[in-house]
Amino acid sequence: MKSLLDKLNLQSVNPGVCTGPDGWLDSAGPLITSVNPATNEPIAQVQTAVPHLYDHVVQTAVATFQSWRSTPAPQRGLLIRDLGEALREVREPLGELVSLEMGKIRPEGIGEVQEMIDICDFAVGLSRQLYGLTMHSERPSHRMYEQWQPLGPIGIITTFNFPTAVWSWNAAIAAVAGDTMIWKPSELTPLTAVAVQHIANRVMADHGLSGLFNLLVGGPNVGKMMTEDGRLPLIAFTGSIPVGRIVAQTVAGRLGRSLLELGGNNAIIVDQTADLDLAVRAILFAAVGTAGQRCTSTRRLIAHRAIADDLAARLVKAYQQVPIGDPLQEGVLMGPLVNEKAVANMLRAVQQAQADGGQLLTGGRARPDLGPNFVEPAIIKMPAQTEIVRTETFAPILYLLEYEALDEAIALHNDVPQGLSSAIFTDSLRAAETFLSAGGSDCGIANVNIGTSGAEIGGAFGGEKETGGGRESGSDAWKAYMRRQTNTINWGKDLPLAQGIQFG
Repeated sequence: MKSLLDKLNLQSVNPGVCTGPDGWLDSAGPLITSVNPATNEPIAQVQTAVPHLYDHVVQTAVATFQSWRSTPAPQRGLLIRDLGEALREVREPLGELVSLEMGKIRPEGIGEVQEMIDICDFAVGLSRQLYGLTMHSERPSHRMYEQWQPLGPIGIITTFNFPTAVWSWNAAIAAVAGDTMIWKPSELTPLTAVAVQHIANRVMADHGLSGLFNLLVGGPNVGKMMTEDGRLPLIAFTGSIPVGRIVAQTVAGRLGRSLLELGGNNAIIVDQTADLDLAVRAILFAAVGTAGQRCTSTRRLIAHRAIADDLAARLVKAYQQVPIGDPLQEGVLMGPLVNEKAVANMLRAVQQAQADGGQLLTGGRARPDLGPNFVEPAIIKMPAQTEIVRTETFAPILYLLEYEALDEAIALHNDVPQGLSSAIFTDSLRAAETFLSAGGSDCGIANVNIGTSGAEIGGAFGGEKETGGGRESGSDAWKAYMRRQTNTINWGKDLPLAQGIQFG
């Protein structure tokens, strides 16, 4: 533990608020204890923010924005390039800290840091491609075009399951867009956030900056202050659907913007033509990876009756071979759930599914012999898509449903409140294209012959319905962090009006 913190220069840092290089501020707020979910043993304590320090941090972000927005975008990209390089230097120890504090296995923890590096690389290129359109004017000697301007200081509220990557999706893009930002991490993973902020501080110092990246550790009170604060034109929130509703309503009430990444109840359809070997490998990672604690985890498997029994048997065999244990230990494929509440939620869901007529094919038990928060991943064959199946349980439960016709499968697939990620396994071109058509998957992400999780940073990430409609990461998601401005220039000597109006 000590050597890991030493590698990240965290031994002497115990803050809750930060405004820039060496700008850690003392706070009288209560301490949050960071806990190792594999053992429930404390890792460290982090100070939380109090209201007057919150205001100080926001004022700093507002002041820094006044100069940062005027910095040419390619120069902003240089800072993000250096942030990516700084993350490369600590890729393994930072990834191990993610695993230690959150509970995902070491390869996934390191992969999360690699995702941060990748989005920095993407943002560097983006810094030279913040394009606008040119339109033909109906008025002679006039030129019309649009340009994108920095939006302002933005609030980023992240959840425990991706304690670093989701921040970087927002922060790297927002920084090259010309915004400053304030980050409230999950109370379950504060130490990882402090480590990332420490790295960001050093990069800012190298560029003679402060107040670009800011951190506020705290509970719901900090989130409430951010969502109500008119100085933050955008709140990017990742978390549960119930809290997302509150965020959306609060921010809309002050006519601000919210970028929401909420729950997912993701399904994979497997038809009678599918390569089952390929499907089993994809389903196993998508359902069991991160102990089912991804918003893109596969929670529903919709299998054609002709292959359902064979597929179930293969999956049961694969599930029973999954090594469960210390996420930092080599060879382990599934670590713990994040806390005892998550374990209780899973066990209740398994019990309810059985009460609804579900058949537990494998797993579904707590494993206190391994540690306080360990469980066995479960497969439950369901007679119908009951309410518990339509509810996202953030745990490794896979519900198996059967179908006869593709339109029946797609109807089952879409008949949930969430709309994040989806997939079909098929060797039929017609089935694949039907799934990807307007009448197919209603999710923000739709895949063919790959699983529902593991999205690349080059595409826009997000979903529809109760998932919130937000888009982060790649493609043109950068537009969420900027304001569109339409410009018209009259280079003639006359003053014609639009729509041919004659005045005077």
